[in-house]
Amino acid sequence: MIPDDAVERLMDSALEIGKACDKEGISQWEIFASQGYGHSLDIEAGKISMASGGGEGGFGIRIVEDGRYGFAHLVDPSAASHAIGQAISIARKSPAIDGFELPGNVSATSVGGMKDKAILDMGPEDLLAQGDQVLTRVTELDSRAVAVGGGVGVGAGAGAIVTSSGIEDGGVYTSHGIGIHVSIDENDQLTSSYEGESSRTLLKDLTACVDKAVHWSQITREKVSGQGTQDCPVLMTSDGFSPLFSVVVPSAIKGERLARGESFWSGKMNEVVIADHLSLVDDGLMEGGMSSGSRDDEGVPSRTQTIVDSGRLTGELWSTRDAAKLVSEGKVESAKTTGSASRGGHTAPPICGCSDLVLSSSAKTHSRDKLVEEMDEGYIVHSVMGAHTANPTSGDFSVTTSTILRVEGGEIIGALSQAGFSGNMAKALSGRGVLGDSSIRKGSYSTGSMHVPDVLMMDGLRINPA
Repeated sequence: MIPDDAVERLMDSALEIGKACDKEGISQWEIFASQGYGHSLDIEAGKISMASGGGEGGFGIRIVEDGRYGFAHLVDPSAASHAIGQAISIARKSPAIDGFELPGNVSATSVGGMKDKAILDMGPEDLLAQGDQVLTRVTELDSRAVAVGGGVGVGAGAGAIVTSSGIEDGGVYTSHGIGIHVSIDENDQLTSSYEGESSRTLLKDLTACVDKAVHWSQITREKVSGQGTQDCPVLMTSDGFSPLFSVVVPSAIKGERLARGESFWSGKMNEVVIADHLSLVDDGLMEGGMSSGSRDDEGVPSRTQTIVDSGRLTGELWSTRDAAKLVSEGKVESAKTTGSASRGGHTAPPICGCSDLVLSSSAKTHSRDKLVEEMDEGYIVHSVMGAHTANPTSGDFSVTTSTILRVEGGEIIGALSQAGFSGNMAKALSGRGVLGDSSIRKGSYSTGSMHVPDVLMMDGLRINPA
C-alpha cells in the first residue's frame, strides 16, 4: 500500500527545501511533510456503492524571523522557492511575538503500535471481502435491517519533520476503520443507528460494530412517552458522551483559553473543578494511540500529562507559539510548550490541541446494566445531534437526540422518538456520577482522540421530550 522508502523520500525532499531556506538567509525554518495512501469502499442502500484508492500529501513550510512567522504549503518540492517567498512575505507583515522561536532538538521516546503490517498488506479485494462481511452480518441479525450508509477503509501514512534546529524525524502509521449506518423501516416507523470504530491495527471483529448498530436500531423501536421536561439523571453511553466531551473539554484545557478567561476553568488552577474521584490525562505516548506519537506536530517530544488529578486542575496544554504569545502579552508570567501542537496535515500550521485524552475514576466502576440499576429513574442517551454548538467557554450545551431510552425502576421501559437534552458539562462532571467499566476511543470534533466510558450523571442535566 505504501512504498518501502516513503519516509526517506519525504525526508530527502524536506531537507532540500530546508537548504533552499538556508540560501534565502532564513535562520529558523520548519518543514512538515506528509503523504497518505489508502483503500476505501462506501456502503449505500444495502450495497457496496463505490470502492476507491489513492493518496495525497505535500509539504508545509513555517519560518520565524525576529518573532514573526509565516507559513506556506506546496505539493511539488520544485516549487519550494515560490512557497518560501510566500512564507517570508507573510512573516514580514505579521506582528512580532517576543521570545517566539521554533523548538530545539530534544531526543524523543519511541511509541509502539503505530503501524500494522497486516494493514499494509491489504489490497482492494480484501476490503471488498470485509464489505461483504458487513452487509451479510446486517441481514443475518435482522431481515428488516438495511445498511443505508457507511463504509470500510484502510490507510497508511508517512510523515516527516525537519527543522533548522536539527530535528529530523519521521515514521509510518496505519489505520483501519468502519462506519455503519443501519435503519429499520417497518410499519411506518423508522429507527436507525450509526456506529463507528477505528484502530492503528487491523480490527479483529468488524461485526461488533454492526451488532451494535443493529441492536440500537431494534431497541429504539418500542416507543413510550416522556415525563415532560425534567431535571433528571442521565446515563450517557460512551458514543453519546464523547461528541459533547470533545467539543467542550479539549478547548477548556488549552493554556491560551485558560489565560484569556475563555474557559470555565479559568482562574482555577490547583482548585477542585470536577468530582474528586475523576481524573483527566492527556497521553501523547499511548501505544497505538490514534493521536499519539514520539513527537508532536512541531517536533517537540510527546509526553503523558495529568490535567485533572482527583478532581483538581493541575495542568494545561500549550504549543510553542501560544506559550510565547501569552507571555509576551503579559497574560501569564511563564509558559512553555507541553508537546501539544497538532495539525490536520501539511496545509496548515500547528495549533494547540490534545492527543489521546483519557477520563478515569478512582471509584468503583460499573457495567452498563449496573449503571441503569444505579440510576433507577431517568434516561439513557446514546447519540446527540448538534454537539458542535456546545459552548466551551461556559460548558453549556443544548442538543437533540433520537437515540434515547426511558428508565423506570432500574429497567429500560422503551424509547422516546426524540428529545431535547441540555445542561452544563462542568456542573455535570462536578456532581454525583459514576463511570462505566470500559472506555471506548472516539474521534473528536476538535483535536485528539477521546477515551471516555459510559457516564452516569445524576445532577445538572435536563431532558425535554419532543
